[in-house]
Amino acid sequence: MAIEHNGIAGPYFEYDGLPAQHVVDNDLPLIHPYGPVTPGRYVTPGGGRLTIRPAEMRAHVRITLDHLGCPAQLTDDKNAAFKRLALAAEGYCVQAGCRHRAAHSGGMLRIFEVRNGSIALAAFVRAALAVELGDFGPTDRLLQETEAQAGPVRRDGEGDLASGG
Repeated sequence: MAIEHNGIAGPYFEYDGLPAQHVVDNDLPLIHPYGPVTPGRYVTPGGGRLTIRPAEMRAHVRITLDHLGCPAQLTDDKNAAFKRLALAAEGYCVQAGCRHRAAHSGGMLRIFEVRNGSIALAAFVRAALAVELGDFGPTDRLLQETEAQAGPVRRDGEGDLASGG
């Protein structure tokens, strides 16, 4: 498995018709939306790089998704869906009284933290992969489930999505 390198300018390589990847990522496995979800680093079906690892706060799992600036992944609709996905995870954190470093960090590198025992890791990752491919249904279902169990969560325009802490 490749070592995570942030900010590398290149060289890049083609990966099975997906957007160009850093050469350090050429050994990453392709994560399947319905395959097992375990900690590690993967290439996604939409050409991103997904990392799943424990967060600094042991009660969370950190999920990062990097698209190397691919314009197809930076549309307003997808950005809004990724924010809703972050809010779905944050609802459980607010209910539990925890505040972690980043509920959502938008743009090319998206960072999520999911509280253990709240949203199943596989469901969260599958929703993120679905957004990448243009399907917002799983994200909206997770947000509805969160609001049914944890109460209303912040919406766009109700403050910064990055949590303090």
